[in-house]
Amino acid sequence: MKFHRTVAMTAMFAALCAAPLDFTCSAALAADAPTAEAKAGWYSQIVDGDFVATHAILPKPEGVQIIDSRPSTRKYDPGHIPTALNIPDSQFDKHVDKLPPEKGTLLIFYCDGLECMLSHNSAFKAEKLGYTNVRVYAAGYPDWVKAGRMAAVSIPFIKKQMDEGAPMTLIDSRPKERKYDKGHIPTALSIPDLQFDKFVDRLPADKGSPLYFYCEGLGCKLSSDSAAKAVKLGYTQVRVVSDGYPAWVQMYGAGPTSENARAEAKPAIQAGKESGTITVASFERVFKDAPASIYLIDVREPQEFAAGTFKGAVNLPINTLEKRIDELPTGKPIVFFCGAGGRSGEAHDMVQLYKPELKTYFLNADIKWTAEGSYTIVEKN
Repeated sequence: MKFHRTVAMTAMFAALCAAPLDFTCSAALAADAPTAEAKAGWYSQIVDGDFVATHAILPKPEGVQIIDSRPSTRKYDPGHIPTALNIPDSQFDKHVDKLPPEKGTLLIFYCDGLECMLSHNSAFKAEKLGYTNVRVYAAGYPDWVKAGRMAAVSIPFIKKQMDEGAPMTLIDSRPKERKYDKGHIPTALSIPDLQFDKFVDRLPADKGSPLYFYCEGLGCKLSSDSAAKAVKLGYTQVRVVSDGYPAWVQMYGAGPTSENARAEAKPAIQAGKESGTITVASFERVFKDAPASIYLIDVREPQEFAAGTFKGAVNLPINTLEKRIDELPTGKPIVFFCGAGGRSGEAHDMVQLYKPELKTYFLNADIKWTAEGSYTIVEKN
């Protein structure tokens, strides 16, 4: 009898909610749907991923706020549900002003899965503050990713990737002339969503390359539309930057305009697998397209240097480096090199020991030069 009553109630709610779902109906249906068995200490109103997915869309819907209760840097920044606000449970009281003022707003808390209590703890706190429409997505972010749903990253995460020279392709999905040309996140490519098919060749050939799409913030759906198109093309590491360009401006200031970007453009340095290295491909791009953006230091002996080296390099033999370390230039990354990677690696390690504030790399490669300046270079594994 209990089973039949449950089926009847579900049918009744489905009939009542045949029109576009309002928050009350959708919450009731979600609560009646099969969920994981409740654990001690859980909040009572549990929803599933399908329920959350109806609200985790761009542009962000009115009257609902998804909240990620996990730590910021380790969890939220590198991956979260789109449109989610980050209020770590450990800092809930400190950031309570971030909650919407309307106490009837649908709040959906989540954290790191069925064993994580942070979202439940935060939900109870919100209820005590007078919020009347609180839910918990108990399966949380691991379930979201497992289901193959689109994930988002934060603006600080993008900045960190840039600072570390991590491989990534950042794409601005906004109109080029009206938006991108007037200011964009540094290093971003312009692929307007309305012209995605026309410029799809700008995407990397490697379908495993990390792609990050952004547009004009939580009120803009261009980035999520473009991200979905990239997934259909077979790209496997696609994320949206939900907060978009407005958040970049708020945190780091206005980005370059197209005119400035053309004048200042320089290839990004890509770090190699071994700590401190620059990949050969990255080095050759920089050396060819923007040699003035780096300092090249040859740490071989003077006679080796005289027999052939990279154009524009200066000679600072490794056995003199420690005494002359204060002479090293600042303001640009330094790339040390030799003929096989041993001495250049030692130079990098020495500088990081004595002057870690300097940004240094080294080429771990077999290099041979001719007197005319041509060279061959083979990266070591």
